[in-house]
Amino acid sequence: MMDLIDKRDRATLFRTRLAQAMTLAGSNQTALARAMGVDRSTISQLLKGDGARLPNAHLVGASAQVLGVSSDWLLGLSDRPESAADLLATSMTMTEAQRALVDEQIFAWHQESAGYKIRHVPAGLPDMLKTNDMLEWEYAPHLGKTTQQAITASQERLRWMQNAQSDYEIALPLYEMHSFVAGTGYYHGLPTDLRRQQINTLMDLTDSLYPRLRVYLFDARRLFSAPVTIFGPLLGVIYLGRNYLAFRDTDRVTAFTRHFDHLVKEASVSARNLPDHLRSLAQEEGLGV
Repeated sequence: MMDLIDKRDRATLFRTRLAQAMTLAGSNQTALARAMGVDRSTISQLLKGDGARLPNAHLVGASAQVLGVSSDWLLGLSDRPESAADLLATSMTMTEAQRALVDEQIFAWHQESAGYKIRHVPAGLPDMLKTNDMLEWEYAPHLGKTTQQAITASQERLRWMQNAQSDYEIALPLYEMHSFVAGTGYYHGLPTDLRRQQINTLMDLTDSLYPRLRVYLFDARRLFSAPVTIFGPLLGVIYLGRNYLAFRDTDRVTAFTRHFDHLVKEASVSARNLPDHLRSLAQEEGLGV
């Protein structure tokens, strides 16, 4: 439940936000008065004063409509200036997902959220931690004749993400890592030398980039997660296979964040212990890393 705002504080907030909305819209008192069908002095009165008096509903609604913001935002009932219709239209979107490395949409979302913590449950091993040989083995069937060019371009984007001022938390099912090390399931046919090289890379990266990069392993027999990425407080994205389902409303992003944090809290292998866990798995498989 939201705390009630004092009448004087609400009136002050209204005047402040009305002035902000006019600035963002490139409007002024004369233009706003003309668009609303009122005298310029009416707009002047809305913007000035230090009392607790608020304008009537018609003036609030008219000014919101002309300036392209919501009445709720002007009155301090919402932190989002968009109208209800705009919020509904942008709160959930479906975007085509390419069967490639870091496609343009994913890269754009990473750029948008630079500086925020990124939480990620990948569909398999995280692309940003894979060797070039691993990427080529996995994606060559999908990238056609320009495999090397596509991998090179994607590696540049992955390096950008690694160097961006964002913390990464990655949660992965235990069985995914075990299957990779053993070369079973999805990873059947993956050459031993390539697995050994990839394991060494995973150990090096998760050790050298800690704590900016933290990878956790959770037990899928106790917990379940669809592939999902949470880009700070901005959006949560579910990977469906051919599409991304992206949510920008606060409630859903918060729910995704809580879900991810629960995976981390209940993880069977912590980020700090991951290199030792990988070394132990490799020894069990006779990989000698």
